[in-house]
Amino acid sequence: MTQKQPKAYKHYRWIIADSRWLGGKPAIRGTRLSVAQILECLGAGMTLEDINESFGGGVPPEAITEVLEFQHSLVDPVDLVLTCRNNS
Repeated sequence: MTQKQPKAYKHYRWIIADSRWLGGKPAIRGTRLSVAQILECLGAGMTLEDINESFGGGVPPEAITEVLEFQHSLVDPVDLVLTCRNNS
């Protein structure tokens, strides 16, 4: 019996969002790592090598690019500009 592959999230190759994996949270294909975990690691200054060393490997560089694109898609550019101007 063949196991069903997780559903890709939107147009992404490496990001999945499937209720059978991590409760449907966006995650990295082939891992048990959520997009939020990867963003938290990157925000803490970890490199891809650090992430793979800490979590047993499996995160390709292309997945990191998609994680950053995913995050960018969630940020409203107008709000970001206004927030930056107000904090200056």
